[in-house]
Amino acid sequence: MGIIIKPIVTEKLTDQGEKLNRYGFIVDRKANKIQIKAAVEQMYNVSVAEVNTVNYHGKKKSRYTKAGILRGRMNHFKKAYITLSGDDKIDFYSNI
Repeated sequence: MGIIIKPIVTEKLTDQGEKLNRYGFIVDRKANKIQIKAAVEQMYNVSVAEVNTVNYHGKKKSRYTKAGILRGRMNHFKKAYITLSGDDKIDFYSNI
């Protein structure tokens, strides 16, 4: 599996993509900014100006069933916010 796991397509990031040329990705937790930059440039053929990363801790979840309370936790993950330089754009819907 590569460094980029999946793009984040939300209303907020779509708006930032149009106005600020910024896009979001879920990335491998062990990847650093240099590796993320290289992976995005290679995958989408764009030039990256800036990379910001955020580590998320998995939330605890519980639900009530007939067998009792089931407890668990969501996975930890890392987000990367990519700012592109110039007039570069990424179109996530091009191959649908």
